[in-house]
Amino acid sequence: MTTDEIKKVIEAALMVAGRPLTVGNIQKLFDEAHKPDSKTLKTIIDEITESYQNSGIELREVASGFQFQARAELSQHLSKLWDERPPRYSRALLETLALVAYRQPITRAEVEEIRGVSASTHVIRTLVEREWIKVMGHKDTPGKPALYGTTKEFLDHFNLKNLQDLPTLQEIIALESQEDKLQVQLELNNSENKIEENVELNEEECETDEIA
Repeated sequence: MTTDEIKKVIEAALMVAGRPLTVGNIQKLFDEAHKPDSKTLKTIIDEITESYQNSGIELREVASGFQFQARAELSQHLSKLWDERPPRYSRALLETLALVAYRQPITRAEVEEIRGVSASTHVIRTLVEREWIKVMGHKDTPGKPALYGTTKEFLDHFNLKNLQDLPTLQEIIALESQEDKLQVQLELNNSENKIEENVELNEEECETDEIA
């Protein structure tokens, strides 16, 4: 098979698989006589990635392999394709997930100690059921508490190749600062709108009194 033919097979497979594919998965698509080696496949995958640089979709490598996905900056437009709104996660769930991701392996008691509040059984169960965290082992202390860590599914969901791709704490703090500023601005806008509404109502009441 020519390089172009191999590229077409890989591109089509990544498009229809519906899940990330590893180099090993892709190699299995070819019979022994035409099976490209891993180095050749990686070169072709790099070429495919490059060819989509100016496209609305991109080829990304995540923990479980390679997959096509829409570019993040287009999410605002693409979200209109679905009637259902994406799920909103509680602050407790996100804080617990963040602690597991950055401090793993970590016990539930350690999560509670850092957060300063008890860790809801529902939160832990939700994260386990979503396969974002799992029991990695048990701590050698009385009671043998479970040690939690993140999974490949967690990395795939957040478009991460490995834990080193997680944003730094400085980046998170900067993001939170931006969100706080946005929230303040929204509150100010709401306050201004309410003030304008009250002014308009007062003016209407004055006009009504004058007519009366």
